[in-house]
Amino acid sequence: MSGSCAAPGPGSGSSPAACRFAHYFVLCGIDADSGLEPDELAVLYQWLEADRHGKSQGAANTTSGENFDQSPLRRTFKSKVLAHYPQNIEWNPFDQDAVNMLCMPKGLSFRTQTDNKDPQFHSFIITREDGSRTYGFVLTFYEEVTSKQICTAMQTLYQMHNAEHYSSVYASSSCSMDSLASSLDEGDTTSLLKLQRYNSYDISRDTLYVSKSICLITPLPFMQACKKFLIQLYKAVTSQQPPPLPLESYIHNILYEVPLPPPGRSLKFYGVYEPVICQRPGPSELPLSDYPLREAFELLGLENLVQVFTCVLLEMQILLYSQDYQRLMTVAEGITTLLFPFQWQHVYVPILPASLLHFLDAPVPYLMGLQSKEGTDRSKLELPQEANLCFVDIDNHFIELPEEFPQFPNKVDFIQELSEVLVQFGIPPEGSLHCSESTSKLKNMVLKDLVNDKKNGNVCTNNISMYELLKGNETIARLQALAKRTGVAVEKMDLSASLGEKDKDLKLHCEEAELRDYQLNVQLREVFANRFTQMFADYEAFVIQTAQDMESWLTNREQMQNFDKASFLSDQPEPYLPFLSRFIETQMFATFIDNKIMSQWEEKDPLLRVFDTRIDKIRLYNVRAPTLRTSIYQKCSTLKEAAQSIEQRLMKMDHTAIHPHLLDMKIGQGKYEQGFFPKLQSDVLATGPTSNNRWVSRSATAQRRKERLRQHSEHVGLDNDLREVCGLPSWGASQQAP
Repeated sequence: MSGSCAAPGPGSGSSPAACRFAHYFVLCGIDADSGLEPDELAVLYQWLEADRHGKSQGAANTTSGENFDQSPLRRTFKSKVLAHYPQNIEWNPFDQDAVNMLCMPKGLSFRTQTDNKDPQFHSFIITREDGSRTYGFVLTFYEEVTSKQICTAMQTLYQMHNAEHYSSVYASSSCSMDSLASSLDEGDTTSLLKLQRYNSYDISRDTLYVSKSICLITPLPFMQACKKFLIQLYKAVTSQQPPPLPLESYIHNILYEVPLPPPGRSLKFYGVYEPVICQRPGPSELPLSDYPLREAFELLGLENLVQVFTCVLLEMQILLYSQDYQRLMTVAEGITTLLFPFQWQHVYVPILPASLLHFLDAPVPYLMGLQSKEGTDRSKLELPQEANLCFVDIDNHFIELPEEFPQFPNKVDFIQELSEVLVQFGIPPEGSLHCSESTSKLKNMVLKDLVNDKKNGNVCTNNISMYELLKGNETIARLQALAKRTGVAVEKMDLSASLGEKDKDLKLHCEEAELRDYQLNVQLREVFANRFTQMFADYEAFVIQTAQDMESWLTNREQMQNFDKASFLSDQPEPYLPFLSRFIETQMFATFIDNKIMSQWEEKDPLLRVFDTRIDKIRLYNVRAPTLRTSIYQKCSTLKEAAQSIEQRLMKMDHTAIHPHLLDMKIGQGKYEQGFFPKLQSDVLATGPTSNNRWVSRSATAQRRKERLRQHSEHVGLDNDLREVCGLPSWGASQQAP
């Protein structure tokens, strides 16, 4: 996608909705009128799995741990979309079933006052028919159940559960008291009374809570901004004092009055209590990515992440496994972001609902995320195609790799360069779960090199403390010891102090930790992008362009050879060949070359445009001929420049959205009640304002209207032709927006 707005779909015309920050606000939870409904898909899946493994339905009931033998508080109940605003956007129709399933993948969760009820955040992706993506950001919290009907139903389920469970236990003549205790609760064998109270619910003594989700659906992945906004909404609901304005004012504001920031600009809008900041890369920068790579590297560790990244490049089957939905999304989005300038072309489901687990049987490349249940391990999963599967246990910092696959070129040097970036941001390359002494040794070594190298472009110097830079100096060490005796903390002295108070004030638009996450993201991505720029700097010399026009090329696409693979490989360094010979056979590489060929007739794909610009820069400074290719590792030289671009956008806001304001609402409705999300007034949220603010009028100018329609016809229309004629997977203009 190019231009300032997301590419609209058919029928959108000049609607300013195409340039809105958020498309929908969604509320999911329990329908008090229908009561407790079992999740039929989950129950059906359990029965099918039992049948698949030759077990009886009764065995499924006792081994699945979901709906029959399991405690009612741990069962799966059906959730529903309670409300969504607006009702529908013509060019991005609301998919109620998909949104409900992804907002609450486990269905409704019940708790009592003794359980943990901390709110949980996660995100998801919906891929539309044209291949473009819609992003969802969800905050799930717990509300007290006020319906006596539902509380009574839960009490009845427990009475039935206890009667059936304990009668079956006592019926076993070989069951001793010890085995009874073990069957109920392995961690508590003190008394049968305590065991009977475990996971129980008594309507006379317990308070019942049920999960509810609030969600924003957006065209671009502004994860951090959406998370902050949703958390502020939640705080407003749980605060002792009502919010400054009705919640409708804030939701109306983000749906209709907050625009997408133009490429290369930053935007400030307002939540309930404090402003929210987001920024968008320019057309010549790497595409927008708001998922923190720091977390992905901390969860997996550098070595593991590079190995998984290599499996993704070679289009294997990758299964992510974690108890936490957001961890699945963070790792999946993090790895696919690093593929630039290539794009994953196959099945991509970062959060796979349990009812769809049979998708793992598909004999195709996929990248999926599966939620693990507490207490289960890898051995209990029966997965097909083990030889081609990369299994990633995120929670345990563990991966199982396919039997045979080549290593990424210059892997050792590549990991070393990434390690240097991570250490400069205080992140151990081994990951947060497996830190060791080698981390501190590497950090000292890197910092020592930086003192000698000074302005090598790899470090934003104001982020390194003076003490760390001079840590290896003996004189400084003696001064530090003297300073300690006099009560002076040398460690606190920071180079940023020399920048002056003016710069410090400018950074108040963004928290320091948030700025560092943005800068770390872009520097890690620059290192990955640099590897591909170096490896494929001469790819154009091997592109075969035989067709005279696009129509004939599309017609004969399957019979044409578009890339001279043999000549390309003969030109590569010997150590690269095992990896490159397999990579150039992938669908993502074929699509990349197709985009290059089509660029002679149509505007360049945004990713290709950025990549070719980087190659042109290499040629300016380093004239290269295909016969001079070497395997000498060349570090990225654009790290400092990339970090500065992020900082400059966050130092001074380019745009500020209109403040939330009072709406024309009915008096007496939506009364504030602490701990309960109010019933919103639908009429004020159904439609946006008339064009009375500068953002709407500005986005509806004739020039932008013409540009959006042109982009849509070129990108989406062309993709549909490709899909129909060539059988290639489609992709959308907004899938990787700059």
